[in-house]
Amino acid sequence: MSSSTKKLVSRSCEAGVNKKGKVGKSNIRLTILLILGCVTILFPLYMTIIIAFKSPSEMTNDIFGALSFPKSFSFDNFAEAMRVTNFWNSLKNSIIITGITIVFSIVIHSMAGYSIGRNMSRKKGFKMIYFYIVSGMFVPFAILMMPLVKQTANLGLDNMAGVIILYTVFYMPMNVMLYSGYMKNIPMAMEEAADIDGASAWRTYWTIIFPMMKPMHATVAVLTALGTWNDVMTPLVIMSGTENTTLPLAQLNFQTQFGTNYNLAFASYLLALLPIVIFYIICQKQIIGGVANGAVKG
Repeated sequence: MSSSTKKLVSRSCEAGVNKKGKVGKSNIRLTILLILGCVTILFPLYMTIIIAFKSPSEMTNDIFGALSFPKSFSFDNFAEAMRVTNFWNSLKNSIIITGITIVFSIVIHSMAGYSIGRNMSRKKGFKMIYFYIVSGMFVPFAILMMPLVKQTANLGLDNMAGVIILYTVFYMPMNVMLYSGYMKNIPMAMEEAADIDGASAWRTYWTIIFPMMKPMHATVAVLTALGTWNDVMTPLVIMSGTENTTLPLAQLNFQTQFGTNYNLAFASYLLALLPIVIFYIICQKQIIGGVANGAVKG
């Protein structure tokens, strides 16, 4: 082996060692960040579960008393929380509002995203419509709150129907952006072949395009469900004074002028958390692919 060859081999080995060292350091930093992230998420969940199973007499003012395990795990807090919040009625209202909002969002927003995504690069009008719709994400709810309360009352929509319509409009900017971005992953050849076979645009969309957007449907369903299920302000200002309370709205019963019953409140939070977690687990296989494919530059 010549001297030049030996130098080249030694340099490549040194570069490999340095590269491995850098990769090792980056992996350690990434692991530390992941551990901190897990602690940040799991610690509040741990506190919620522990306090929900404790009796009020076990609650103390010090941090160790709050974090310690209960002497005996009891479901009395859950039973009382269900009674105070009229759980089954509130659960029914939340499921109705969330379910109908998801259906409307998938149907209406997917059609809008399909139309905009297919024509945005060819026609400036569709691009202007896209930016107009997406700009709705930057309008805070506090600005819209008072006008919406007055308009829904005048139109007779200060009820569950009005809340569903508002949610469908509120989540339109984000969902249209995701759907229109996802359309870049569906080749035009599919529609051209259907057009040659004599299929109309309506039939092409429902028989070919809509089933191919299944990952994005799951993503939109979960994002819409999370926002709708956990929202307090919209039902509070629109349906105030009615008996159609949602779960987040019913949980305000635990907060009084003189304090908060944390045992019952945390038990109620866990009960409200279970349905949305189950829904997320069912859809999670499609979510990552839908978000990754939908996050395409327009």
